[in-house]
Amino acid sequence: MKKVLLVGIMLIASISAKAQSYIGYLTDNYSGVNSVISNPANIADSRFKTDINLVGASAFLANDYIGVGFSELVSSDFDYDTDANLMLSSNNNFSGNVDILGPSFMFNVGRTSSIAVFTRARSFVTGNEFNGESLDDLDDSIDESQDFIVNEGDFFASGHGWAEAGLTYAQELMNKEEHFLKGGLSLKYLKGFGNAYVTGRNVTIDYDADGATLPDSSTIGTLESTGDLIYGRADDYDDDNYEYEVPNAKGFGVDLGFVYEWRPNYEDYVVTGADGEKTVMKDKNKYKLKLGLSLTDIGSVNYKGSLIDNYNINNTITQDDYDNIEDSDDLQNLYTFTQATEDMKAGLPTALHFNADWNIKSNFYLNFNTDLSMRSAGENVLRTANVFSLTPRFESKWFSFYLPVSSYQYNGLQIGAGLRAGPLYIGSGSLISTFTKNEIQGADVYAGLKIPVYYGRPKDSDGDGIPNKEDGCPKKAGPIENNGCPWGDTDGDSVMDNEDKCPEEAGPVENNGCPWGDTDGDTILDNEDQCPDEAGPVENNGCPWADSDGDSVIDKDDECPNEMGTVANNGCPEPVVTAEVQKSLNEYAKTILFTTGKSTLKDESTPVLVDIIGILNEYPNANFTIEGHTDSIGSEATNQKLSEKRAQAVLQFLITGGISPSRLTAIGYGESKPIATNMYKDGRQKNRRVEINLAQ
Repeated sequence: MKKVLLVGIMLIASISAKAQSYIGYLTDNYSGVNSVISNPANIADSRFKTDINLVGASAFLANDYIGVGFSELVSSDFDYDTDANLMLSSNNNFSGNVDILGPSFMFNVGRTSSIAVFTRARSFVTGNEFNGESLDDLDDSIDESQDFIVNEGDFFASGHGWAEAGLTYAQELMNKEEHFLKGGLSLKYLKGFGNAYVTGRNVTIDYDADGATLPDSSTIGTLESTGDLIYGRADDYDDDNYEYEVPNAKGFGVDLGFVYEWRPNYEDYVVTGADGEKTVMKDKNKYKLKLGLSLTDIGSVNYKGSLIDNYNINNTITQDDYDNIEDSDDLQNLYTFTQATEDMKAGLPTALHFNADWNIKSNFYLNFNTDLSMRSAGENVLRTANVFSLTPRFESKWFSFYLPVSSYQYNGLQIGAGLRAGPLYIGSGSLISTFTKNEIQGADVYAGLKIPVYYGRPKDSDGDGIPNKEDGCPKKAGPIENNGCPWGDTDGDSVMDNEDKCPEEAGPVENNGCPWGDTDGDTILDNEDQCPDEAGPVENNGCPWADSDGDSVIDKDDECPNEMGTVANNGCPEPVVTAEVQKSLNEYAKTILFTTGKSTLKDESTPVLVDIIGILNEYPNANFTIEGHTDSIGSEATNQKLSEKRAQAVLQFLITGGISPSRLTAIGYGESKPIATNMYKDGRQKNRRVEINLAQ
């Protein structure tokens, strides 16, 4: 050791912290087994049948103490004093890590769970709370013989290397179509390769350029210091032979995570087999929004029999003492030194991760990720810095491209780029920033090879949405309900059997494939029958004739369809024989003439009788009596016979003229019903008469 250990550590530990791995790549749904690093739940319902990682490596180093331009850094004449830009503060930090993912693989166990086995080697260094403002000037002040005071206080630096062998189990916890939740747990066996730390407690250094007077009266600088330095390490390194043995160190770690997916278009990713069983597509991302939450690196490695050196540096030494320090033995001669052997526990860099992934459209995504350290700076503590990343990406099965934009605690904005092409993944979270920023405060890079075995979409040759292995007709499109086969047309009527209500009997499309029937049996088919449930004649389009007035005479025969009548009168109401009609009949009857003393009708009576027939026809349902009367001349018996014969003569004429015999009755009254006196000629003429009266 060329300089005092304290000063050496302070000069080294002047930088700031972040230790993320595979930046950008782990947001990819096709990162496979690698994704267990950030969230063990990721491998459930993944896009892989299996995924085998051959090797992957990620390296990261960053700080908030020094910045260097890329062109100066690669220049052959780079000079730290002139080309480096120091960003000094009372709280400078640093961190670096190397993360190697060795042979690892994942596979699915049934439809809802997955298992991963992974190997990993990691090394990690961090430093926190160093007073960079004071430390940068310490050596210069001593060399230039200038007074200087360093009030360092507490500071921490630690380094750890270990290997992991992990087993991850992930399981679907909820699948309610639109809402999906999965969880995962990783158990890790840890094997320590080495651990060391340096802690300063209440450290101060006061350099006085003329602090001591030599015997020759010249002066020399003095270095007055206070506080404690603690140096702990695994005691498996032989300083003399430079041989390293793997220490007796092991431990266990746990990672725990959950992922929620919102799947508003869930039905678009469901395939229904011919048996009706629904299967969700494994080869497709189904979410519009995905939220992940995980807690990683819970645990520690226990180093048995480690050495803990304690230097109490409350002393004043000269500049010559300072310049002659070569190793820790020289420090032990200058300061109070104690050493203890005890077990040393190196905690893992526990961190909380939140991830939100938005499927903008099709293959384009926008990811927001944050990593928050769950450990505070302290003795032998590894901690990540808080980081916020926004990563747009294009993602497909065989190719993805990422453009992460990240804001790191202590280190500002970084822009990177990465890609995945089949088995290769490569990238950097700071690639663009490295070539564009004037000051590089950190850089990272990752690369790896794997063997991905993706889920393919079930083959569907006919494009009917039913996989060939479940399709009864894999080369002909058909509906699920017909086992993936097209519907047939058994009866050849152009109506498919699934819509044909009479699949084995030809019929027109408009009757759902059934032949037209004759429901009412009126010989008119139902498609032409305007009254298919009521029998009716052809001339009335299959409907029964109506009887609007309900007189049992159908309208077509009813001469008075809106007025109730009789069948005999063609549906019209019967005329009523009024007193005027009766009088008219009798006026006609008085003019009927007979041959004197006989029942023979005179010819001049014919017109009168014809008119009477006309009147009787107007009342077809009325019955009449024909009454014969005589005067009193002659014997009563003779007059009776004469009256009867004359009534019969008129009745016969009327029957001959078309009047129904059933309507007529002939009666002779002789001289029994005179209407005038028979004493005079005029009266006797009135009594000789024929009357036609309405039968009561």
